[in-house]
Amino acid sequence: MKTRLLTLFLISSCCLHAAARADEGAAAAAPADASPQAFTGNVGFVSDYRFRGISQTWKRPAVQAGFDYSHGSGLYVGTWASNVSGNSYNNGAGMEWDLYGGYKLAVADGVTLDVGALAYVYPGARLNAAPGQPTGNKYDNVDVYAAVSAGAFSAKLSVAATDYFGLDSTTAGYAYFNALPARGSSRGTAYLDLNYGFELGQGVNAGLHLGHLWVRKYGDLSYTDWKLSLSKAVKDLGGLTFSVALVGTDADRALYQAGDAAGQRARRLGDTGVVLGVSRAF
Repeated sequence: MKTRLLTLFLISSCCLHAAARADEGAAAAAPADASPQAFTGNVGFVSDYRFRGISQTWKRPAVQAGFDYSHGSGLYVGTWASNVSGNSYNNGAGMEWDLYGGYKLAVADGVTLDVGALAYVYPGARLNAAPGQPTGNKYDNVDVYAAVSAGAFSAKLSVAATDYFGLDSTTAGYAYFNALPARGSSRGTAYLDLNYGFELGQGVNAGLHLGHLWVRKYGDLSYTDWKLSLSKAVKDLGGLTFSVALVGTDADRALYQAGDAAGQRARRLGDTGVVLGVSRAF
């Protein structure tokens, strides 16, 4: 797997030199020569919310929306939210709320550096030690990240500044579908996100994504994910953008599952699937 990941990284690098959005949720700050400040928003619907290739909605639809502010200096802040499944995030409001901010800087002609932090908040949600037995442990997670983009290529590294979505020695026995041995804090878990986009013609855009998650001290949870996507904006329908994506992972099926409220009818959350979407930016 490491060899395959390196090969795909080199292919992406070649595309970068030939062609001269960081990860889901990251703000799109205005370039330095644009207006001093900009306010933008987005709203969308997807048939399945996948985060790093793993379904967050028990393979059910999600409604999502976000708002961003960017300044000509390169500073930006934003927020984004989506519904999530209570089967994955127990005892809460069934919501993921992201808060992020950072700074973008042009470091060379056509090359931009982006550094920042992103907090994933799940209001009210607490891990269950067993079905119907909530604990005081939260799922909330904070990442710090650095990204570089050049032309159609971007690469981003995110590192967890907290326990990775609540995983530590206390929660290892019940944070995932099957128990893990207690190995300490998962702080320092890292995710590498590689993306390349290009136009196919007739307003159709294609995207290639490859990611890899390294879970610190809990290697059984590490995996690679990938996505192939197509999208097209339709002006005659109010500027709506329609998309279709094929998403998959090699995540351990025994761990990346979620059952219903009774812990039954488990669904494998990292299996390959098709995700349909419609969105609008404003």
